[in-house]
Amino acid sequence: MSTPSSAALPRWVVLGGLVLVAANLRTLMTSLPPLAETVRADLGLSNTAMGVLTTLPVLCMGLLAPAANQVSRRLGPRTAVGVGAALVTAGVVLRGLGPGTVPTLYLGTLVAGAGIAVAGTLLPGVVKSVFPAHRSGFGTGLTMVAMMGLAGVASATAVPLARLLGGWPSSLLFWGLLALAGLLAWLPVVRAERRDRPAADVPDGSHALPWRSTTAWALAGFLAGQSWQFYSSLAWLAPTYEARGWSAGAAGVLMAVFTAVQLLSGLLAPTLLDRVRDPRVLLLTATGLSALGELGVAIAPDLAPWLWALLLGAGQGACFALGLGLLVRFAVTSRDSARLTAMAFLVSYTLASVGPAATGALRDLTGSATAVWTLLLVVAVPQTLSALRLRADAPRVGEEPRPATVRA
Repeated sequence: MSTPSSAALPRWVVLGGLVLVAANLRTLMTSLPPLAETVRADLGLSNTAMGVLTTLPVLCMGLLAPAANQVSRRLGPRTAVGVGAALVTAGVVLRGLGPGTVPTLYLGTLVAGAGIAVAGTLLPGVVKSVFPAHRSGFGTGLTMVAMMGLAGVASATAVPLARLLGGWPSSLLFWGLLALAGLLAWLPVVRAERRDRPAADVPDGSHALPWRSTTAWALAGFLAGQSWQFYSSLAWLAPTYEARGWSAGAAGVLMAVFTAVQLLSGLLAPTLLDRVRDPRVLLLTATGLSALGELGVAIAPDLAPWLWALLLGAGQGACFALGLGLLVRFAVTSRDSARLTAMAFLVSYTLASVGPAATGALRDLTGSATAVWTLLLVVAVPQTLSALRLRADAPRVGEEPRPATVRA
């Protein structure tokens, strides 16, 4: 069912805002790793402490996913996305303010992470309300292109921006401009929803998270493995090669390859999802590509680093895009998609948030990156087992029977 705002605004306005909001959901994380060694040296932080900077937004995306669902219930989904975009803008600006102190760095990351949690949780439901069922994969791919494309740009330009603007705080602050553009582009969508939304929405049990759904648990397990690997790779790919003698600029370009290749896999995979009946074929292929990249970095990092980055990006980008696509496919309505997304993100991102800090601690303990990439290979095993359960005829969220004792 379309929301009122979709009727009140031209579709291109909603799509334009959707793309710009999505473009801000990864730059917070990808703009930091190429600068990590400089930040760590300037502020006297350990590898574990640097890993926490990646952990914070991921943990927010997990713990605050149910809260995003409740904000959507109270304000409307598109207004709630606007709240998320505003928090991202405030957090990115705060992170880059001041002389690069530890409090502003962590507090800004936390605030922006909360915004990413709200907006990211609700976007699959917005996609489902904008695109017809047979085009939902394309809609997912469109948001992926924006998300990963700008993530790649943020990685590639982090070091040049630091040189141009006078330091790493200004490089991080630069991305506040994109966040502000996303917020401004989404404001017409918010105004339309606030104007046209019925005065009284009657809450019902359909907002409850689908804890009884085996499909929801399988999706949560798949996304947990993917997210653990992605955010750990994001945190440690550039530092791994800097420790092997690469310059910060070269490591930033390698990171850009890792993230930019997700443009292709992130658009192609969900588009194929519209055409392939059994999603497990795509899920297992994407997981295998990622595992090959991790194996390469673990046992032969200098043999073909650009190939390893390509395999990592292609596999992990496709896994994430397929996961988002299935959050739409395995839900009956856009509200059910929001419920499914909230539960899947709560479980997956909460588990995955341990990844960057844990791998940082492992690196501090062993003094080597080999153990980090070996651990990521191990994480691919439960991800594969979860993927095997996501068959084409798996029950969708919204079809499960509700307990008779539940009251609105």
